[in-house]
Amino acid sequence: MEEILKTIIENLVDNKDAISIEKVEGDFKDVYKIKVDQSEMGKIIGKQGKIAQAIRTIAKSLAAKDKKRIDVEFVD
Repeated sequence: MEEILKTIIENLVDNKDAISIEKVEGDFKDVYKIKVDQSEMGKIIGKQGKIAQAIRTIAKSLAAKDKKRIDVEFVD
């Protein structure tokens, strides 16, 4: 899952070295915390959060395929 998220985010930002994806395992679901350079956070979120929501939808549908629950957070 981390590789898929990283591939999506790498294609959205210019500074690929500043991408950080952290997986936090919980009791009921895993949380993926994504950090990018502060100046490029707008590219990840998009207008009215549409790109961020699309990333979450893709990730959740892939996790549901494996019968897992996940959440994707974008951290400053």
